Amino acid sequence: MAGLKLTEIIEKEKLVNLTPEIDISKIRIKQPDINRPALQLAGYFEHFEATRLQVIGFVEQSYMDSLSKKKQEECFTKFLSYPIPAIVYCRELEPSPRFLELAKKNNIPLLQTQKATSTFMAEIIRWMNVKLAPMISVHGVLVDVYGEGVLITGESGIGKSEAALELIKRGHRLVTDDVVEIRKVSNDTLIGTAPDITKHFIELRGIGIVDVKTLFGVSSVRDTQNIDLVIKLEDWDKNKEYDRLGLEEEYTEYLGNKVVCHTLPIRPGRNLAIICEAAAVNHRQKKMGYNAVEELYKRVQRSLAEKREEDEE
Repeated sequence: MAGLKLTEIIEKEKLVNLTPEIDISKIRIKQPDINRPALQLAGYFEHFEATRLQVIGFVEQSYMDSLSKKKQEECFTKFLSYPIPAIVYCRELEPSPRFLELAKKNNIPLLQTQKATSTFMAEIIRWMNVKLAPMISVHGVLVDVYGEGVLITGESGIGKSEAALELIKRGHRLVTDDVVEIRKVSNDTLIGTAPDITKHFIELRGIGIVDVKTLFGVSSVRDTQNIDLVIKLEDWDKNKEYDRLGLEEEYTEYLGNKVVCHTLPIRPGRNLAIICEAAAVNHRQKKMGYNAVEELYKRVQRSLAEKREEDEE
């Protein structure tokens, strides 16, 4: 069954389970959005997203406390008749005895957190957006180079892992080798992670498996990284024209998101690690508003203009 286990959310946010009698092992959250049920508690159930995690804050609690016993019974009975995966009380608020009784009857877990409602909502939405984002796995190596997430791709045996190892020795950080799990957390952001089974390992042909975290320390690895740049390695083809100026950006696409892509031809004598570093710094420079190609074009134009002026004189 797809989705995020409720037990993972409880562990992540250190939530207190107010209904330990209810079996929560099979409950899963299937969407990253949450709902504050103020309108539902007031009796409006049109467009009610009952499958979302429900969050009750000070306003909702105050409203429920203000209701008469009869109105509370109607409100609680209808609200808790929906297939709600769980309800979280913020600011250490406590459910009323009747609400707790009906929740147990309908097998709806009640949870509690010390955090303010807005703080809890912001944290849980951001975290669930990553966990429940569309995901694909690609063959490659993901390295954090000067804060830029560089995804190195290419055919098996072309030297991706060796380039990553050299980058690690130069002070950069490995995210994952061989398999990169890419999640689309927004229309602008792709995040790469490692499968749990291969996290922090690199495979080097002729040597075997290397534990990067053990050999180079915790500063040499990280768990997640945005994917900002793709470097595709390929065997040098003397009959192929390679881009030498970079006037136009090339892109590759993952999950509908475009990422800048550079194709690097491989031949003896080329230091891939240094080239990857230069590509990462150049990409960062472009994001900050400076483009070396545009600067070269301006210099050429100024030189031509000055030459024309000299000729006219």
